Amino acid sequence: MTTPAPIDLRSDTVTRPDEQMLAAMAAAEVGDDVLDHDPTTRALEERVAQLLGTASALWVPSGTMGNLIALMLHLKRGDRFLAPRGAHVLNHELGSAAWLAGGMPDPLEWDAGPGAPTAEAVRTQANLTMAYDALHTTLLCLENTHNGAGGAVLPPHEHARLAAAAKELGLKVHLDGARLWNASVALGVPPAALTVGVDSVQVCLSKGLGAPVGSVLAGEAEFIKAGRRIRKMLGGGVRQGGVLAAAGLVALDRVDALADDHDNARVLADGLTEQGWQVTAPQTNMLLAAVPDVQLTLQRLRSVGVLAVPMNGQVRFVTHRDVSKSDVEEALRRIDRAGV
Repeated sequence: MTTPAPIDLRSDTVTRPDEQMLAAMAAAEVGDDVLDHDPTTRALEERVAQLLGTASALWVPSGTMGNLIALMLHLKRGDRFLAPRGAHVLNHELGSAAWLAGGMPDPLEWDAGPGAPTAEAVRTQANLTMAYDALHTTLLCLENTHNGAGGAVLPPHEHARLAAAAKELGLKVHLDGARLWNASVALGVPPAALTVGVDSVQVCLSKGLGAPVGSVLAGEAEFIKAGRRIRKMLGGGVRQGGVLAAAGLVALDRVDALADDHDNARVLADGLTEQGWQVTAPQTNMLLAAVPDVQLTLQRLRSVGVLAVPMNGQVRFVTHRDVSKSDVEEALRRIDRAGV
């Protein structure tokens, strides 16, 4: 008996470049990005800066590196920074915010909904004091969409309130917008509407948009100039980077297609609910399911060729461009037949 191909719902990072993207990579105009600024990389950076409403931008190999560069520039060693509980910079970047950027992380509770603190929480937790032995809070990190909250979206007005509260306190604001494109599509607003008041923002090209690698850090020109030096320090100064940047340019043409992933996530959520699962309604391309035994459930899913991952004590499913509606429906049939 032939084992059916697995349906991979672990992450939107498992996608593979298609023929159009591979052709663009093969035909890319390239140069030494460290010495001369690769022309295709420059074109990508300029396009992303325009989309995000910033003066300048910098291609980096990963979102983790983009976030780390921002934190290294915004923080002095021992500075406290605030971020919503479960944020990627707190839980999924191997402690680099503390280890390499020297920051003291302090999580904010979700008192304004999944993944979102209130502006009042920011004001209270910043705990500004002139005492010489007290922590100095200097940075607020936001995340949109919030991965740990199942792809929860932070609307423009809520983002603006948080950014304004930070500015009142004299804090810098960094936005981890790894999936900002998903938030933009879900809300029907341009990406720049979700970056108001930030000092820096990182967006990913390999989550959902299908590029094999790459993120972009954006901000003011002097910030990005300094960021380019930190990127080199961290080993992210590539040479003929246009081969990878070309994939990013193709990826940016596919932002609107993220709506299909959001639709498929709702199909999956509805189907699982009908089968008796306790599922959080997805806002974008992720859904979280509460189960009695996460590891056992993941094993049973794997046995029928459906791949998912644990997230905050729940099972996380992620739809993406390499999983069609028919794939989602097949996944539901497999789960139903097996009685997972």
